[in-house]
Amino acid sequence: MDYRSGFIAIVGRPNAGKSTLMNALLKEKVAIMSDKPNTTRNNIAGILTLEGAQYVFVDTPGIHKPRQQLGRVLNKNAYTAMEDCDVIGWIIDGTQSFGSGDEFILNRIEQLKKPVILIVNKVDMVKKEKLLETLLGWQDRYNFDQIVPISALKENNLNELLDVFREYLPEGGMLYPSEMKSDHDINFQICEIIREKILFKTREEIPHSVAVLLENKVEEENKIFMQAMIVVDRDSQKGILIGKQGKMIRSIRLAAQKELKEKLKKNVELELYVRVEKNWRNQEQKIKEFGLDELNEAND
Repeated sequence: MDYRSGFIAIVGRPNAGKSTLMNALLKEKVAIMSDKPNTTRNNIAGILTLEGAQYVFVDTPGIHKPRQQLGRVLNKNAYTAMEDCDVIGWIIDGTQSFGSGDEFILNRIEQLKKPVILIVNKVDMVKKEKLLETLLGWQDRYNFDQIVPISALKENNLNELLDVFREYLPEGGMLYPSEMKSDHDINFQICEIIREKILFKTREEIPHSVAVLLENKVEEENKIFMQAMIVVDRDSQKGILIGKQGKMIRSIRLAAQKELKEKLKKNVELELYVRVEKNWRNQEQKIKEFGLDELNEAND
C-alpha cells in the first residue's frame, strides 16, 4: 500500500470541538480544552503516525469576528493553516444551525479551492430526522468533497474520518519522526496547561485577557521547579485571579501542578505570579512577546 502524509487544517467556529477532536484522534492531550471561545490561540500540530499514513492535524483558533488585535491575529493564524494545508477539515456543531460565523468561514473556503471535508460533530446529541435535515442543508450550501458525522467526545466514527482524510493526502514519506506527537515543545505545553486551569476556574472577561509565560524551570532527577507569570490587562482582573486570601491562585496552582506531575512523571513545584499589562491584547509587540504571533511573523 502506498504511504501518504500531509497537513489537515481543523477549522471551525469557536466551541465546535476542534481541540476535542484532535486529542481524540491522537489519543493524547496535545491541545487544551474548555467551553470558552478562543481557548486555542496558536496553530498546534498534532501528529498521528499509522501504518499507511502520517496525519499532521493543525488545530486552529476558532474563526470569529475580532474585537481586538489579538482576535485578528488568531484569525490570521487559522487562515494561514488553511492556505498551507493539503485538506481542510471543517468541523461544525451538529446541534447548531448555520450562522454568520459559518458564512465567514465558507467565504474563505470558497477562495481556496482545496479539498474540504465537512465534519458534523456532536451527532450523539441530535435526533436522526434532525441530523438528516442538517446534512441536507449543508450539502445545499457547498459542494463538499465528503461529509462525515462524528462525536469527538464519544470517539464515534473517527476511524472512518481518518480513512476519508487519507484519500486526500499526497503520496510521500513521513514529515515528522514517528514518535513525535506535537510540534510544540514542553514549555509551551506547560503554559497551556496553566492557562487551561485559569479558563476552567474563572468566568467573564478573565479567560480572554490571560497570557501565561514560563519564567523559570529547574529540573532535578525526580522533581521540577517552575515559576510562571500570568499576565492580565486590568488591575481588577489581577484581584480576581489572586482571590480572597489567595484562594483562587492557589486553586489554579494545585490543579496545574497535579496535571503537570502526571504529564512529566515527576514531582512538580509550581509558583505563579500575576502581572498587569494594560490593554496588551491590542498591542502587536506584546502579542509577539507572548508567543501568539509566531506563525504570522514567519509568514509575513
